[in-house]
Amino acid sequence: MADDSKAPQFDEELNRRNFFLKLGLGSLGIAAAGTVAFAYQYLEPNVLYEPSPVVNVGKPERYALNSVMLDVNSGIYIIHSQEGFFSLSAVCTHLGCLTIWQPEINMITCPCHGSKFDRDGAIVTGPAPKPLPWLKMWINDDGDLLVDRATKVAPKKEYVRA
Repeated sequence: MADDSKAPQFDEELNRRNFFLKLGLGSLGIAAAGTVAFAYQYLEPNVLYEPSPVVNVGKPERYALNSVMLDVNSGIYIIHSQEGFFSLSAVCTHLGCLTIWQPEINMITCPCHGSKFDRDGAIVTGPAPKPLPWLKMWINDDGDLLVDRATKVAPKKEYVRA
């Protein structure tokens, strides 16, 4: 006969009913924790922190007369013409590609789909449906040129004179 005194004693025997009770309570606990996590995420504001649309492009002396400068990080052109300074979006109006300035042909071109624009942003050739938009530009109190990428202005009317 086996010695029953050395066998471990359980206060509560794990039977089928207790197993399913613990399984059900554990599942409810996990579901409750998930509900609390999703409720917290729902109540927390979803704020998209984007950089400011206003870009400081530096002093006017930085740009030579009749120059076209591409600011790749901002996606804008700063053009210094005889009339003054103005800014164009560097994003092609066809499919949103970043355009490039090609001084040898004196045009802004889209390397992906072949659209070509003159230095004022007007369409020369290509599939682009609209010209490159002019962006609001001004000089602040410190003498720096600022460009608002979110505000479009009428072409050939908004020159900044330094």
